[in-house]
Amino acid sequence: MTSRYILFLLLGIDALILFFQISELSISYYEAKILYGEFSFLQLITNFSLSIFGHNDLALRLPMMLLHLSSVILLYLNSKKYLKYERDKIWLVLIFILLPGSISSALQINSAGLLIFGLFLFVYIYENFNLKYIYILLPIYALIDGGFLYLFLALIFYAYYIKNKILFIVNFILCFISIYIYGLNAHGLPSGHLLDALAVYLAIFSPIVFIYLFYILYKKLYTKKVDLVWFISFIPLVFSLLLSLRQRVELDEFAPYIMLALFLGAKMFSESYRIRLKIFRKKYKIMFIISLVFLLLNSLVVLFNKELYKVIENPKKHFAYKMYIAKELSIKLKELNISCIDSNDDLSYRLKFYGITQCDRYILNEESLSTKNKVDVTISYKNIVVYKANVTKINNE
Repeated sequence: MTSRYILFLLLGIDALILFFQISELSISYYEAKILYGEFSFLQLITNFSLSIFGHNDLALRLPMMLLHLSSVILLYLNSKKYLKYERDKIWLVLIFILLPGSISSALQINSAGLLIFGLFLFVYIYENFNLKYIYILLPIYALIDGGFLYLFLALIFYAYYIKNKILFIVNFILCFISIYIYGLNAHGLPSGHLLDALAVYLAIFSPIVFIYLFYILYKKLYTKKVDLVWFISFIPLVFSLLLSLRQRVELDEFAPYIMLALFLGAKMFSESYRIRLKIFRKKYKIMFIISLVFLLLNSLVVLFNKELYKVIENPKKHFAYKMYIAKELSIKLKELNISCIDSNDDLSYRLKFYGITQCDRYILNEESLSTKNKVDVTISYKNIVVYKANVTKINNE
């Protein structure tokens, strides 16, 4: 019972941190494209939230935050198969919450949060209910997001491994349906981006965690002790690395699959730790503490990323720059009694969410940060100027 109290305490703290972060962010161009572009499941649930809770940043990101919190609960439930002790399950939950990629998926409107929830839900239903529910769930996945393609691909290999013809045929068909609806992102001339992909994975999971998960997946392949979770984690990882040899890969659709390897990593670490006498457990404790410290530091960088503006020479090089500016800019424009403006397409999409529409009455011109001339709009974070612009009124008479 105590572990459940700790679980809900962690969920509460996690939710409070996410609420605080939401107030700091602006809608990004990619998110605005989802909101105002072609129909998608993410657009549907986001618009539903906006219609219920109003047109604001909290309502915008609430669906992703709820998916994240639901994923934490599913993670805990799924861990019961892999971990014997309640304290281990709580540690696993804490690690998941602290992962930079997990934090990002809870705050950004993209496929990652949806995929994480969907994969955890799939594993839970597969392990606890009749297979007929899986055959209902998988076609739904094929319709709501193209990122589930790699789940179908992994299940093809898994079905062949366990010699389940029905599961093989169903996922083979779903692969084609997903590709037909969403396409397959394989294009361009071969160009090596393997190191870039590895660097992104290291950032998403933190270096020590990713290296450990990679080692676990490889070791299980070598020892042939593989199961459903291994296939769902390993096949997309290999596919993403192979694809990165020829093109730049958007890893938002691949990283969620590797999240499942947390179960395998936690199980192996717990077994390796407890099989030893207490006097021989010291190196495992040290390794765990070091990993947790680095993970916490990486998480703090994500949560308090505005502090980086103090040390980055060019603010536009900030990794989260695309998630800032728009909200503050809309406030500045409204203070100038401007409700519509002519700006570049990326910015106009973002300003639309904050009530600044597109028109030809005013032109917004971004200025160099180094300019000494007086400007109409200045936006600063931590006393560091990150954006300057002038507004020009056009006389159409």
